[in-house]
Amino acid sequence: MPSLTEAVAVSAPGVLVGATAYCSHPADLDVARIGGTKNPDVAAVIALAPDLVLANEEENRPEDLAALADAGLAVDVTQVRTVPEGLDELGRILERIGAGSPAWLAAARAAWVQPYDGPRRRAVVPIWRRPWMALGRDTFAGDLLARLGVDNVLAAEPERYPRFDPTSLPPLDLAVLPDEPYAFAAGDGPEAFAVASALVSGRHLTWYGPSLAEARQVLTRQLAL
Repeated sequence: MPSLTEAVAVSAPGVLVGATAYCSHPADLDVARIGGTKNPDVAAVIALAPDLVLANEEENRPEDLAALADAGLAVDVTQVRTVPEGLDELGRILERIGAGSPAWLAAARAAWVQPYDGPRRRAVVPIWRRPWMALGRDTFAGDLLARLGVDNVLAAEPERYPRFDPTSLPPLDLAVLPDEPYAFAAGDGPEAFAVASALVSGRHLTWYGPSLAEARQVLTRQLAL
């Protein structure tokens, strides 16, 4: 998972032996690439003989993780639905690999300890179009936005990433458009909504890793319409 890759790479340089094709941070990361989170090259991972495989229950398929465990590899699967859970899982993983508690993690904890006490806004948070999909219930990004005063109007949906029609949404004040996984941009996304749109950094919205140290400041600025 890209955020875990970044967390390990900056906290324990030289420890990583492999990462997914989507692990883009740090920019100079030079390790074997083993495919995507949904379609990893399991044989390539096994051939690397890592001491530990880091995975995420949402991003990685159970059958791939089972195959790695059956091959005798230790697999640690994170589960994160809130900002505190993300910070705690990062701390646990870094302790497990002997990286201790790096300065960026302390900075991230400090950045998110203060509760939000300003005005609140209602928003839809698309993650894809053709078809349109958005954040639904019980997501890390939804919890993070709520801590910035932005409430997800689809948070009560039964699916975590429901499809939706931009013309048939509950009352809202804002559309929050991240640049990943779909690369929303000024000319691709805002035109579909009858409310103001905020183009935001997907890395700061959805990654739990070193980006959390600056995510509150970055997203507060990007959401200030």
